[in-house]
Amino acid sequence: MNSNFRNFALWVVIFLLVLALVTLFQSPGQRGGGSDIAYSQLLSEADAGRITSVVISGPEISGTYTDGRTFTTYSPSDPMLVTKLQQKGVQITARPQSDSTPWFIAVLMNILPIALFIGAWVFLSRQMQSGAGRAMGFGKSKAKLLTEAHGRVTFDDVAGIDEAKEDLQEVVEFLRDPQKFQRLGGRIPRGVLLVGPPG
Repeated sequence: MNSNFRNFALWVVIFLLVLALVTLFQSPGQRGGGSDIAYSQLLSEADAGRITSVVISGPEISGTYTDGRTFTTYSPSDPMLVTKLQQKGVQITARPQSDSTPWFIAVLMNILPIALFIGAWVFLSRQMQSGAGRAMGFGKSKAKLLTEAHGRVTFDDVAGIDEAKEDLQEVVEFLRDPQKFQRLGGRIPRGVLLVGPPG
C-alpha cells in the first residue's frame, strides 16, 4: 500500500473522529442555532405572551419568540404544559421523538467497531508471521568460530582515541599479571565497564 495513501486515509479517519466528537457533544440548541433556556423561563415567556409557536418532540421543546429568535429547552413530565400554552395562544406542533444523532455519526458508529476489529486482526497476524519467522530461526546460531590465525585483533588494528586505548591496555596488562599490580597496592576489579561508541 502506498505510504501517501496511508497518510491520507489516516487524516480522513482523524477528521471524521473529530467531527463526530464535536457533533456528539454539541447540544441540540447549538445544532439548531437557538439558545438554551430553562423550563421556568419558557413558562414565564409564555405567560408574558412573547412566544408565538413551539415544536414538542418528546422532552425536547424548541420554539420561536415574537421577535423571531429561537430557543430550545427540555420539559419535565408536565401534563398541563399544552393547556398552559394553548391558553396563551401559542401555536403547538407535536412531532415524534427523533434520534438527534446525524446520519454520518450513526454510520461511523456502526463501521468503527468493525474497522477496529479488522485492523487489530491484520496487526496481530503480521506480528504472528514475523514472530514465526524468528521462532523458526531460533536454533540457528549466528556465532562464528574464530581461530588464532583468522580472528586475532590487536590494539594496533583498532582505530580510536589513544587515551582510551592506553586505559584498556592497562586493564589487559592487569588481567595478564595481577601480582605485579597487587605488589603496588592495586586491587583486582570485579569487572570492567566499557562506555562509548566502538573504536
